[in-house]
Amino acid sequence: MAIKDERYQMIERNVMRHPEQITADAIAMWNRLAVELVAIIGRSGFDTLYARNIHLVRARHPWLSDGNDPGFEQLKTSLEGQETAAAGAAAVDLLTTFIDTLIQLIGEPLTTALLKSAWSQDIADTAAKEINNEQ
Repeated sequence: MAIKDERYQMIERNVMRHPEQITADAIAMWNRLAVELVAIIGRSGFDTLYARNIHLVRARHPWLSDGNDPGFEQLKTSLEGQETAAAGAAAVDLLTTFIDTLIQLIGEPLTTALLKSAWSQDIADTAAKEINNEQ
């Protein structure tokens, strides 16, 4: 399986693992990713990249807010206003589009390192739950 497919599936699993809290899980992932990236490219760099990706994803999810706000409040409001499936699809789409853009800018190895740093606990938790469910 290609790295991009594995990454997409990991994001989808983490966003969709608790359908009742899709918005909270997505916002938590964004906050952890923002912490890692702001340390490298600054708040304005992150905000610019985030706004660009909101613009791209709004073509597929026009109900997404086009704002660029600290704490992802507008994203939270947009996701909470949708059915579970639509909110989950948009959250996954926004994260994967953002990561694809980041890969184009800084490359696969650095992006992977940033994601591991930002989301390592999520990845470990998801893997442990999947192993326990298989036993």
